[in-house]
Amino acid sequence: MLLQETHRISAYVEASEPQPNTILSQVLNHSHPFIKTHISFALYCTAAPLVPTIKHSSMASKRAPCISSLLLCFLVASTCALKSVPPTCERIECPSYDVVDQGNGFEIRRYNSTEWMSTAPIEDISFVEATRTGFLQLFDYIQGKNTNNETIEMTGPVITQVSPSDGPFCASSFVVSFYVPKKNQADPPLADGLHLQKWGPTYAAVRQFSGFVSDDSLGEEAYALYSSLQGSNWASAVDQGRKADPTSAYTVAQYNSPFEFTGRVNEIWMLFSQASSNTI
Repeated sequence: MLLQETHRISAYVEASEPQPNTILSQVLNHSHPFIKTHISFALYCTAAPLVPTIKHSSMASKRAPCISSLLLCFLVASTCALKSVPPTCERIECPSYDVVDQGNGFEIRRYNSTEWMSTAPIEDISFVEATRTGFLQLFDYIQGKNTNNETIEMTGPVITQVSPSDGPFCASSFVVSFYVPKKNQADPPLADGLHLQKWGPTYAAVRQFSGFVSDDSLGEEAYALYSSLQGSNWASAVDQGRKADPTSAYTVAQYNSPFEFTGRVNEIWMLFSQASSNTI
């Protein structure tokens, strides 16, 4: 839709002779409603170079850079607005959610009721190794090593609930979980060593980051999310959520296969209940 709208706006402007004081309003008036919600950022980017450029008599030769800048900035603004939805969720099933609020460095989501097939707590000094161990158990599960001998479709994300240790050389506790597809949620098959988690409507404070998750950077990402929430209306709700479930300080969501080396999307979640959100 973005490319189609860009070409349409470009064709419209090139076919007309807009005046300096009308070009921006014309673009707005001829844009798709979705575009109008994001184009103000594009106008901010291009308004300064636009006016001095089109005031010259040779408008036809000088307006092209302005239009290109406008369209480029429009694309950037629209892309940023859509950034929160992991691209993987366009290919495989992910739990649905609504964005309740956005702030500097965080997003607040409300997840609908979900079901997760989860490992027993894995004690390890390494998040990476614990997640690999748990994922192999879950991979066997979806490949048919379950009570129904049923192959289950891959979903996203794979999440790891983290309960940090008291010291850097002590084992932490990790629970790795697979989102159960909707078609299997009525009667999901079971498996040895795994258990089913049923979540009611759940809120999550979320921070996205890219690349491969590492043991060295994980704590920094979690701290960055927690710090970004301070001073917001959501800080107390997150603190209450952590007190209600002290076994999980935060959750790491990974959306990509280990064999995908670019465009990776990961998230830190700090979960809290609807009751906590009602205090805001």
